[in-house]
Amino acid sequence: MKKVMNDSADYVDEMLEGLTLAYPQLQLADGNGRVVVTKQRGALRKVGVVTGGGSGHLPLFTGYVGQGLLDACSIGNVFEGPNAQSCIDAINQANRGHGVLCLYGNYGGDRMNFEMACEMAEVENIATQTVLGTDDVASAAPAEKAKRRGVAGIVFAYKAAGAMADTGADLSEVAAVARQVVDRTRTLGFALSPCQVPTASEPTFTIADDEMEMGMGIHGEPGIWRDKLRSANDIADEMIERLMSEAPDQHNNQVALLINSLGATPMEELLILYRRVSENLKERGIKIGFPLVGHFATSMEMAGASISIGFFTDEQMKLLRAPTSSPFWPAG
Repeated sequence: MKKVMNDSADYVDEMLEGLTLAYPQLQLADGNGRVVVTKQRGALRKVGVVTGGGSGHLPLFTGYVGQGLLDACSIGNVFEGPNAQSCIDAINQANRGHGVLCLYGNYGGDRMNFEMACEMAEVENIATQTVLGTDDVASAAPAEKAKRRGVAGIVFAYKAAGAMADTGADLSEVAAVARQVVDRTRTLGFALSPCQVPTASEPTFTIADDEMEMGMGIHGEPGIWRDKLRSANDIADEMIERLMSEAPDQHNNQVALLINSLGATPMEELLILYRRVSENLKERGIKIGFPLVGHFATSMEMAGASISIGFFTDEQMKLLRAPTSSPFWPAG
């Protein structure tokens, strides 16, 4: 696979430099070029919200730093979690004296390093709480939700937590909102082609030109099934059936809907999916109260898409609609 790059060893650092040049409301933290922070600090005293993860998923994770969303983000190499020092530096950057919420995906390396960082923060009298994104329904059975991976649906939790923090809510309240949004979000994806990490000589996996894999993870983790490529309507219908089968017992028949490209799938094809998803939900008596279509959590140049449904309350929907300066949030 061809890459637009100079040296693979410089891939992430040059990307981050380009990110902060293109979007001057973002900057790299002094002393740590792997921590992105917002220049638009907003309220001087509020709960900080941070995340972290591996590169290769833009606009996840660094793209959601901004007033009304995340205060800071620690970033690792492509498909590698950030190191512990970057995590503690992100916490320190976000801390304004009211504690810091650490909100990130349920991956082993991310958990380990953020847990170490939170222990270090507590020594410095910085209160922290942690919420993990666990929205990928393909990664574990409903009875084992705590084992599920965090994928595109985590952006709903970022937005709700950031907006809640801006209201002056305390750390427990911000963490509670993030946890509620995670608990009410379901995501399922599919892959059509692999991606390749800049430092690797081979793609992350192989798949035939006439095949697709339902439920594959954003790093190439195995999915639910692999078979011949199906029509957009058939793909959408199966995905909605699987997602709706796990709808919370009580919801108000209005959802937030995210149709996300995994990288190479163009907007045209996302809109073809959206067309059928919209029809399917309407047939079920469900209104789309907050639609998002585009690139929100990618996997390099992997072809495929994911669908996230958030079964949110009216108050949670208001948090999604609150203003933000993030360059990659459509309402920003």
